[in-house]
Amino acid sequence: MPLRRLPCPARATPKSRALSTAAAHHPFAETPRRPTASAATPLAAVRGRLLAGLPISPTAFSAAVATSSPHSLPALHGLAVASGLHAFAAVTNSLAARYAKTGSFPAAARVFATAQARDVSSYNTILSAIPDPEDALAFAARMLRSGDVRPDAVTFTVALSLAAGGAEPGFVRQLHALASRAGLTADVFVCNALVTAYSRGGSLDAARKVFDEMPARDLVSWNAMVCGLAQDGDCPAEVIQVFLRMLKDGGARPDRISVCSVIPACGSEGELELGQQIHGFAVKLGVEGHVSIGNVLVAMYFKCSTPGCARKLFKFMAERDVISWTTMISMDGDDAVALFNGMRRDRVAPNEVTFVAMLLAMPADCPAREGQMIHTVCLKTGVSDKAAAANSLITMYAKLQRMDDARTVFNLMPRPEIIAWNALISGYAQNEKCEDALEVFSSMVKSMKPNETTFASVLSAVTSVETVSMAYGQMYHCQTLKLGLGTSEYVSGALIDLYAKRGSLEESWKAFDETVHRSLIAWTAIISANSKHGNYDAVISLFDDMVRSGVAPDGVVLLSVLTACRYSGFVGLGREIFDSMAAKHGVDLWPEHYACVVDMLGRAGRLEEAEELMLGMPSGPSISALQSLLGACRIHGNTDVGERVAGALTETEPTESGAYVLLSNIYAEKGDWGAVARVRRQMRERGVKKEVGFSWVDAGGVGDSMHLHKFSSDDTSHPQTEEIYRVAEGLGWEMRFLKNCLQVEIECLV
Repeated sequence: MPLRRLPCPARATPKSRALSTAAAHHPFAETPRRPTASAATPLAAVRGRLLAGLPISPTAFSAAVATSSPHSLPALHGLAVASGLHAFAAVTNSLAARYAKTGSFPAAARVFATAQARDVSSYNTILSAIPDPEDALAFAARMLRSGDVRPDAVTFTVALSLAAGGAEPGFVRQLHALASRAGLTADVFVCNALVTAYSRGGSLDAARKVFDEMPARDLVSWNAMVCGLAQDGDCPAEVIQVFLRMLKDGGARPDRISVCSVIPACGSEGELELGQQIHGFAVKLGVEGHVSIGNVLVAMYFKCSTPGCARKLFKFMAERDVISWTTMISMDGDDAVALFNGMRRDRVAPNEVTFVAMLLAMPADCPAREGQMIHTVCLKTGVSDKAAAANSLITMYAKLQRMDDARTVFNLMPRPEIIAWNALISGYAQNEKCEDALEVFSSMVKSMKPNETTFASVLSAVTSVETVSMAYGQMYHCQTLKLGLGTSEYVSGALIDLYAKRGSLEESWKAFDETVHRSLIAWTAIISANSKHGNYDAVISLFDDMVRSGVAPDGVVLLSVLTACRYSGFVGLGREIFDSMAAKHGVDLWPEHYACVVDMLGRAGRLEEAEELMLGMPSGPSISALQSLLGACRIHGNTDVGERVAGALTETEPTESGAYVLLSNIYAEKGDWGAVARVRRQMRERGVKKEVGFSWVDAGGVGDSMHLHKFSSDDTSHPQTEEIYRVAEGLGWEMRFLKNCLQVEIECLV
């Protein structure tokens, strides 16, 4: 209700302890339309004392205001003005605080603005009540600059809580300096606020320093440090160390927040045993039933490669919210659809993050119908309009090789952002639809500036299709240089791969040398490039440099290194690297790794060892391993092992010509023409035909065509076939002539 203007008595001095009834009774008795109130309410009690002529102290009036109802506040405010109590800071502070707590900040601000006396509590009350954090920080800055009052611990605690994560780091440092100047840096509340503000602002070193210099710490102090380190995400080991220090210190007993922060760190570090111990500690604290604890425990068990424990814990959770289901869906991708259906049966509404996790968990070989069903639910719940969900739908359809559906989702987006453009370009690149990828890129640059991810995708599109002219890759390289993106690790990796696959290892080295931050992407690209070009000594040297630089290799890098060992004859080194992959580098062994080592051993003539290794593959002999060993059998003329391998290969791929041709060549080199005839007859009976090999030539981008020309042996499809064959014949005659001349020169020298 609006505040009425009441006749004011003579101004009372703040020094007086109580007011006379003569000063209070008359104005109140003359107030028109007095509000009704029962004797039990604070308003009735105050009014009754004033009508009875009894004195009332500012402290008693403030207590009445603190317990009053929102609708009686204007009346109490009027009594304060009429009785002269508004001249006391304690009274106006209580009125402002009560107005703010009941949601009427403008009234609180008016009380503060018209107050005749203000102390630090007056400022703190308004500072805590201002709804907009930026306005609150501006008010705090004016308060500190004005010098009207001396700020206390509450002032700095509130100001730092407002500045945490939202203000410039320099402002937090200024508050820290002012608190130090005021002698408040030993106050536990101020220190706790400093640790929180520094850690949320990314200044972990400053947060650590404040925490270590605290003379005393409480539970909030420890939680502020643990949570700050956990939110940073880059120091899980330190999160565990601080938590263990907290237990050892004994000054504060961990609570649910402490446990909820340290459990994800155990998952990131793979500390299963410690995670289980903290799980038991949570049971001892009585917080294991809280849904937030259950959620982080489920994620921790999945990250520690114990999915059975995670599923069991999830099954017996008393309460499961949207985070619980989303965590399971994102971690347990094989059962994503079943979990999503269970979530709907449990009447838990999915959110945007749920759909993103669900779509990313969809395997590439899943039926398209399942992806379309998820899309339908997105449409029904209205989530498909969200940018993140739409981007994930584009990625999912690209994974399912349904680029028309991906393009439809993109076209329905009102304002596609750069992530959506990149997802569409990347989808076309992954599906080897280079022309579509370049067309989307051309449309994109008309409306927004591409970033490093955009160029990485479009360069990969040019790289993945051998029939696209190299001129396009060079053009995009120039654009990255103009935009200052040429040194990005993603762009550099794509450029290294592009130039290597198109025959220019020198340009690959140049792109690698210009890379500022050499991450796993750049190292993988340059090692793979040298491996493809047969520069095997450089591969081994680069691998050693990479390990020394602290970058952990992955399966792709180690496959390139094994390939170098295979072709360079470093059998001992290759076998040593293969045997130490899991133990030393923590890399899972792929079928491709086995096939590479099998081929390496086969080339070295260690066929029995190669066969034994192949038969020991966890998922059984792969096609590539069988083909590699069969090729080695041909090189070394081992018909016994060759027959066994060819038999297994033809059973696995009865219509592929490779195994038949290799086995036939083995028999032919042995002179067993009867066996050769038998293999050829078997091919005819099974309808197996030898595949035709093709080659490509870049004619320099004739006209507007981006494609190279593909041709095979005895090909006559090119419109200039006759001229091409005349040139080829002339080159042949010239080569034979030069060969004869060289032979004559050698004979003369001899």
